[in-house]
Amino acid sequence: MLIFSLDTSGPTAGVALWLDGTIVYEAVVKNKMTHSESIMPMTEEAYLRAGLNVKDTDYFCAVTGPGSFTGVRIGVTAVKAMAHAAQKPCIEVRALEAMARSAAFPSGLVCPMQDARAGQVYAALYDGSAALLPDRAEALTEVLAEVRALSGERPVLFTGDGMLAHQQEIAQAFEGPALFAPAENCFVRPAAAAALAAERTHLAVPDSDLHPFYLRPPQAVRQKNLVEHAPIQLR
Repeated sequence: MLIFSLDTSGPTAGVALWLDGTIVYEAVVKNKMTHSESIMPMTEEAYLRAGLNVKDTDYFCAVTGPGSFTGVRIGVTAVKAMAHAAQKPCIEVRALEAMARSAAFPSGLVCPMQDARAGQVYAALYDGSAALLPDRAEALTEVLAEVRALSGERPVLFTGDGMLAHQQEIAQAFEGPALFAPAENCFVRPAAAAALAAERTHLAVPDSDLHPFYLRPPQAVRQKNLVEHAPIQLR
């Protein structure tokens, strides 16, 4: 069984090929190119270097978010197009669960965290494959309070660019069993997404049913709503 996975949900872009239980190719880039410029050359390189053909792909996996609104749309659209052309199904993997899987921390809890800007983070809390705290977009202080309540005395590994942006605040809030993933591991590995996809082939859907996963509306929509609902000032 051959699975192609693609992630463009954050600052990195990545592709991986999973063949019968083994990752046969993985590449992740972070550069000045846009994700839309990077992913198709990366995809072609993946199949070429692995000696495989896109026509042989059984499932196409997309990391559907949360994350960068533009990045998520690029990745999901690319996977939908590839799956449609190959007439093969798609599998959705969420960014935070893939990030938690990438951390490979079996002895404790993992809190993947993305910087959502505007004073918020995208975060979740995982105990192995179980989500103790589902994906949410909240203020950092609210997330940390929920993680503290759920973790008790157990160590928590924080990871992601949200952790890198707020490591000092996290350390001050926990004062105890808080661990921090190294910066070079704080991203979604497409190989982890492919492994998750391999575990849920029974949830595969047609390309028409694959959609981005957003925890809040894009900034443009939020600004439009503010304008539309602003009180009318009489002069």
